[in-house]
Amino acid sequence: MGWLQRLFGMEKPENAQVNPEPTLVAENSAEGETIPIERMGLNGEYDQSGLAKRVALAFDEDRRFDSINTIYVAQLGTKVVLRGKVPDADTLSQLAEVAAGVSGATEVATNEVTVG
Repeated sequence: MGWLQRLFGMEKPENAQVNPEPTLVAENSAEGETIPIERMGLNGEYDQSGLAKRVALAFDEDRRFDSINTIYVAQLGTKVVLRGKVPDADTLSQLAEVAAGVSGATEVATNEVTVG
């Protein structure tokens, strides 16, 4: 079971992207207001949990994390929060690095992850 399925109960949408292009909040908006990057969903749409879902997608796309099913992803604004347990510090470092590479992530909190 993939990350998106396990964490959010959804299959990967057809054109899902880890770092989609920003889209306008309203096409008729005179201001050209865009969706905040941390609220951008898998296809550029507004999604309250957009950053967390895009991090889960990034983990799905990285084969190194296929066997990990004890980590959970949340977001607090632009901060990605990882919770759970990993087998070793290298894996935690790799997860944090991938999460930090997702557009909109300004910080990755790993203090709620147990190593070992």
